[in-house]
Amino acid sequence: MNRNDLRRLDLNLLIVFETLMHERSVTRAAEKLFLGQPAISAALSRLRNLFDDPLFVRTGRSMEPTARAQEIFALLSPALDSISTAVSRASEFDPATSTAVFRVGLSDDVEFALLPALLRRLRSEAPNVVLVVRRANYLLMPNLLASGEISVGVSYTEELPANAKRKTLRRSKPKLLRADSIPGKLGLDEYCARPHAMVSFAGDLNGFIDDQLARFERTRKVVLAVPQFNGLGTLLAGTDLIAVVPDYTAAALTAAGGLRAEDLPFESDSFEMSMAWRGAQDNDPAERWLRSRIQMFFGDPDSL
Repeated sequence: MNRNDLRRLDLNLLIVFETLMHERSVTRAAEKLFLGQPAISAALSRLRNLFDDPLFVRTGRSMEPTARAQEIFALLSPALDSISTAVSRASEFDPATSTAVFRVGLSDDVEFALLPALLRRLRSEAPNVVLVVRRANYLLMPNLLASGEISVGVSYTEELPANAKRKTLRRSKPKLLRADSIPGKLGLDEYCARPHAMVSFAGDLNGFIDDQLARFERTRKVVLAVPQFNGLGTLLAGTDLIAVVPDYTAAALTAAGGLRAEDLPFESDSFEMSMAWRGAQDNDPAERWLRSRIQMFFGDPDSL
């Protein structure tokens, strides 16, 4: 196909194809694109004719892509990113008048401890924009970015989509939280003996602190696991429970009173909090503005 032949191509078909590759379902693709299922089925039929390939084969409840579909997707995805970037560069962004909808993914600790300050700044600079926050972590972030459900996310991250970009915002140290009135800092023996509370998105009873303790052939006893940081202070109040949280989360929790934070009784590794975003929106003026504000209020230049 030469460039003149592209005039016969409906770009919307390629968007449908990309969405089907992510969702593997006509129903979910229709929901994501706000179209009816018959419209998606008709588009798939046209795509099959265009590429002379079945593209997707039904396997149980899922639609598995053919080898040809995988090949097309590998070439198509960066091309669509380039088109999106070219179009976005032609637009301008004025935060004072914009009505843009920003969809961001935040881990629970970031949402609880750092989002309030960012939100106040956004309300001041861009009172008409809409901020949609999705819960994200290192497990959820790749799919949320790849599917376009969010344009930017902030959390601890590992694997990301091939076209995603990443920037380290801060390197944080864990802090110990306690609500008791016993003077002095906890030693290692008492730290291991005390009952622990932890925040666990998946309900696990082990975390990175347990890996750190294993270096000293020590363990701790977790007696409470909750899915979010909001309310952790109330749960610790009046008990001998202790918890380990990121330093920026500790600052937010102790600010409400009733808790105090201290260093761990052993040397612990720091961990990185990163901002990741879709490569297709790297040069979008609105997204660049949002990322600059996220870096301003979530970042910690002194730790970098």
